[in-house]
Amino acid sequence: MTAIFFGLLIGLEIKHFIADYLMQPGWILGGKGDVTKLGGYVHAAIHGIFSVVVLLIFGTPLWLVGTLFVIECVIHYVLDFAKIHYSRGVDIEKDAGRYWALHGLDQLFHHLTYAAMIYAVLRVEGLA
Repeated sequence: MTAIFFGLLIGLEIKHFIADYLMQPGWILGGKGDVTKLGGYVHAAIHGIFSVVVLLIFGTPLWLVGTLFVIECVIHYVLDFAKIHYSRGVDIEKDAGRYWALHGLDQLFHHLTYAAMIYAVLRVEGLA
């Protein structure tokens, strides 16, 4: 159980860093928060696809992989959409505290999503 737990945790954290900080060109960033643009949808799908890879590496049953893919894509999109709307007009130079609080809250919710995903895998595998 410990190996699966830490493998999933490390894998999901690495994929989060790659998808959130290395794979967001301007058109993705500009499209988040606007339901008529592809950016937010593509960004959420990148997260979901990378999570699928991590989950498959650790032997997660396919039905659960598919379920978690859909759930993560929806949650990730909604969290990013909300962050964009709540942070509109927040200037990092003028209101750094609010900017970082919103950024931190967004990241906290993403990481709690991964905790729930790991718990679901461990539960299905009879390890939790």
